[in-house]
Amino acid sequence: MRAVVVGGGIAGLAAALELHDRLGDAVELTVIDGAVAVGGKLRTGEIDGRTVETGAETFLARAADDPAGGPSEAVRLAQRLGLPLTHPATTAAGLLLDGRLRPVPGGTLMGVPVDAGALDAALGPVTGADADLGGPLVPAGADVTVGALVRSRVGDAVVDRLVDPLLGGVYAGRADDLSLEVTMPGLAAASHQETTLAAAVRNALSRRSKVPGPVFATVEGGLSRIIEAIVAALPAGTVRTGLPARELTARGDGWSVTVGSTRDPVRLDADAVILAVPSHPAARLLAGVAPGVASTVGMLDYASIGLVTLVLPPGALDGTGLEGRSGALIPASEGRLIKAVTVFSTKWGPQPDGAVLLRCSIGRYGDAEALQTSDRDLIEAVTRDLAAVAGAALPAPVAASVTRWGGALPQYTPGHVARIAAARRELPETIALAGAAYDGVGIPICIRSGQTAARRIVATTTVSAGDASAGE
Repeated sequence: MRAVVVGGGIAGLAAALELHDRLGDAVELTVIDGAVAVGGKLRTGEIDGRTVETGAETFLARAADDPAGGPSEAVRLAQRLGLPLTHPATTAAGLLLDGRLRPVPGGTLMGVPVDAGALDAALGPVTGADADLGGPLVPAGADVTVGALVRSRVGDAVVDRLVDPLLGGVYAGRADDLSLEVTMPGLAAASHQETTLAAAVRNALSRRSKVPGPVFATVEGGLSRIIEAIVAALPAGTVRTGLPARELTARGDGWSVTVGSTRDPVRLDADAVILAVPSHPAARLLAGVAPGVASTVGMLDYASIGLVTLVLPPGALDGTGLEGRSGALIPASEGRLIKAVTVFSTKWGPQPDGAVLLRCSIGRYGDAEALQTSDRDLIEAVTRDLAAVAGAALPAPVAASVTRWGGALPQYTPGHVARIAAARRELPETIALAGAAYDGVGIPICIRSGQTAARRIVATTTVSAGDASAGE
């Protein structure tokens, strides 16, 4: 069979590898990407001679939905590719409240507390009663925003000063907009059973693995090694870059994907197509094939973010609020440009020369104005904010770089899971969707999404082969 994968991020490449592993020479495989290089948001770079991640930094080491503590899809993929892993130091992050760094409270699930009354008084008043009303928190089949649920139970302070910065660090969105079912599936499942928020959090936490071991991991040498290893594992010539997909049309019993420039288009015939691209390009490609699906998929919006990586002189954080911390979260209520700081030289081990290597994340959904300034102005603004977070003056950076990710993070509104499930049912069986736009963010989730899309395609091939054999 001929299969075309549109999109060379980790979801698309995982889908391609799965097809290759399952079908071998029985599949003629092409992966296309409009960028000059594949990898999507997995991009390892360099600053001042130091290796840094300029996109995603790490992944979960254990499967989130496996109480036995089995390896995540990312770990299994690294093992399949023969890539060694490394794990971050178990240091604590800080939370900026009223201009002062404090420890991130324990006993929570993404900031949602088991016991709101035990939270640090600096967080603010807990105003909700979390009363047992005799029925499940969220009716079966329903979805709500994280903010709506938590505010109704424990008040505004917990959402604005704890849940929001934790969710914002992952999704660059606000708790009042984001789907509970997508962003916190364990809590969503428990909320269909339990009658109080505290009971639901306990329920969700109880399902997590108790197996000891590191929570996070990355690949030694950088996450780009995963991308390089997948490309090397595929047949030569499979991956083709600089070819944006422009149109998807029906052709006989299969499909034709038009790629390349408008002046010199190339048409790729395929029996099956996997769309591993964000929602808007996917919607454009589906418009002439499945307009209803295109409309549903195209509803999804995105947040743009920026990452400012800094190298500071040795000892720059000594005596500051960031000394010894792996990083810090900054609620929007603090009025700062940066929303998170990661101290790489603490989290991943000291730099050989003792320099401080860190990265600041900026950009919240609906507020991309700061990202439109020059690199120089952005670095200066971030450096000022960093000093305020650290609570002390900091030396000028030895080196700095800016990475902008336009339309980086999907903003899942309530009902997203049901909408995507319905869209997939409407699609022809030889077209599949894969990636963060559909199944959630995080490297393991995107890998699983790609692999699931590939299995959908393999299933149609198996059925076709079986039908043919029966006919004979």
